[in-house]
Amino acid sequence: MTSFQQDNSSRYLDVHRSGGASEYSRYGSTVHKQVYIYGGLDTGPTTLTRNFGMAWGIGGWLLTYFLQNAGAETIGRLRTRVAAELTTTFASTYTREVSLAGMLRSDAFNAYVKRATGEKFLVTPQALP
Repeated sequence: MTSFQQDNSSRYLDVHRSGGASEYSRYGSTVHKQVYIYGGLDTGPTTLTRNFGMAWGIGGWLLTYFLQNAGAETIGRLRTRVAAELTTTFASTYTREVSLAGMLRSDAFNAYVKRATGEKFLVTPQALP
C-alpha cells in the first residue's frame, strides 16, 4: 500500500506558511500541493489520509508520455545530458543479467516477477541462455 500522510501539526504549519492567514481554516491553506506517483512496483491501492487541506492534486508520471510531447529540441537536450552523465547521475547497476530465452527459466522468472525495489534485471537479447 502506498501512503501519503502528514501529521496534524502539518495542517497548522500550512496556515502559517500560507502568507498571512491569521486563523485556522477547516479547509487548510490555499497553497496547492501536488503528489506524483512514479512507476508502479506497488500495484496496491494508493491511500491518502486527508489531513492536508483541499488544495491538492495527485497524478502519475511516465517518461514515455513526456517524450511523446517533448519535441525534438528537448529530446536532443535530454540525450546529450544522459550521455554526459552516464557514469554519474544516470549510472545503473543490475541484480542480474538474463538472456531473452533465459527469462523463461523458472529461477529467473521467479526473481524478476517479484518487482522489488532495488532489483533490476538487464535483458540481453543477443546472449545465449
